[in-house]
Amino acid sequence: MTADIARPRRKHHGPAWEERTGPVGQGVKGITLVVVCVLILLPLWTIVLTSLSTQAAINEAGGLVTVPGELTLEAYRQIFTNQLVTHSLLVSLAITVVGTALSMAVTVLCAYGLSRHGSFGHRYILLFLVVTMFFSGGLIPTFLVVTALGGYGQYWTMILPSAVSVFNILVMRGFFSSTAPELLDAARMDGAGEWRILWSVVLPTSRAVLAVITLFYAVGYWNSFFNALLYLPDNGKWPLQMIMYMYTLQGSNMPGSGTTGTGQYAGHQQIATLSLQMAVVTLTLIPILLVYPLVQRHFTKGMLVGAIKG
Repeated sequence: MTADIARPRRKHHGPAWEERTGPVGQGVKGITLVVVCVLILLPLWTIVLTSLSTQAAINEAGGLVTVPGELTLEAYRQIFTNQLVTHSLLVSLAITVVGTALSMAVTVLCAYGLSRHGSFGHRYILLFLVVTMFFSGGLIPTFLVVTALGGYGQYWTMILPSAVSVFNILVMRGFFSSTAPELLDAARMDGAGEWRILWSVVLPTSRAVLAVITLFYAVGYWNSFFNALLYLPDNGKWPLQMIMYMYTLQGSNMPGSGTTGTGQYAGHQQIATLSLQMAVVTLTLIPILLVYPLVQRHFTKGMLVGAIKG
């Protein structure tokens, strides 16, 4: 008598998401990816299409446009001829570049110091930083401190009050701690100091986490409007996100736009207020959509290695 012996399944030693599945599993994954892509792309499509639509097309759609109709670039022409919007765009770019550079410099130096176990007081400093993740002074004390330092109405309030993220420091510290000790020992034997080791050994082997943390800081500065709401009363100093907040979310008229309540622009083609609002939203999305694909491949390695090995 013979008996069928079930073949033992091969053990998969890789991550769970890399495990091979059958036809049903592949079908479910494919459907899920399609649904997720639709949920992400449909709002983007609606925003961009509405920004390119005329008043008649928006009236016909009853609001946001999902099917292309009569298209026009009038909303973007009005935005780029508005000095307030173009100035706010330059302000946002400057804040993003300067703030990201400052935040990365402080984060790298702090993370490297905390990753060296022989550094002075690194345990106590690390404990102090972790505590700040759970407890803070609050909004009113922060506002009073910044105001007392002369920050009210100054550009630096968009950067310094939120210049460093403890979470980013911990992620980068974990990545730096995973650097092969042999590389560090070899550099020290060649006479390299800590600055040279950081610049020539640690940073070149940490491009993944540097790209991810840089993107985190850049997106945070680019999307920041709350500090402008608190500390910048002059709309001539507002970043682009503050313009979007006041004009799109609060429903205020854009200063200098020349629009009336019906969306009529004096001397030009009639354009809907909704089209102008979606055009501003589109402008705020473009830089992130352009930068994200450049660092997307670093996300898995940068976040997982920094979080797990640390």
